[in-house]
Amino acid sequence: MSRSIKISPSILSCDFSKIGKEVESLEKAGADYIHVDVMDGHFVPNLTIGPDVIKNIRPFSKKIFDVHLMISPVDKYIKQFADAGSDIITFHPEATENMGKTIDLIKKCKKKVGVSLKPKSKIELIKDYLKQIDLVLIMSVEPGFGGQKFMPEVLPKLTELKKIIEREKLNVDLEIDGGINFENSKIAKEAGANILVSGSTIFKKNNGDLKKNINLLRQN
Repeated sequence: MSRSIKISPSILSCDFSKIGKEVESLEKAGADYIHVDVMDGHFVPNLTIGPDVIKNIRPFSKKIFDVHLMISPVDKYIKQFADAGSDIITFHPEATENMGKTIDLIKKCKKKVGVSLKPKSKIELIKDYLKQIDLVLIMSVEPGFGGQKFMPEVLPKLTELKKIIEREKLNVDLEIDGGINFENSKIAKEAGANILVSGSTIFKKNNGDLKKNINLLRQN
């Protein structure tokens, strides 16, 4: 099943002094989702935003809030992020002792479930759960910081997952995040990604022309 390409700009690259306005601008520029990276300084070596910030920026956009939790342990915070306005909640298998329980917690909050694989994380971690989730996020950099270089060695994971999803007729999106730019977005899509997360490219290329950059990523 062919899926239309969606662009999920990462607000990690925005101007945090006017984050609400930045989110509003992304919606006007044609973003499909708003990607929110949540890091705890423990699961990954950086600290970013928490549920209160999501709650405060929620009124600035009606777009899907695509929230990537790089936090551990993850279960005790899911309800807070759901209540704050997340639409998709993505977690890492390594951040929970029981994947089935974490998936159920997100579903109980009536949110879509995403699972993320770091560059070295194997597909085997999530294979048995594909029927229960909505999205797989493949990290094409080591999670923790924006502006890193794309790692093409993760692309075979996307290709393999796409084959499984098509063979089993599953309704699962494939998202890629990490160093996505105008050059590598094409190979990411060819490998099977239908949602592209991009921060630096969207906010900094072409003098920060958000609309142009979003369209270029979608069409390349």
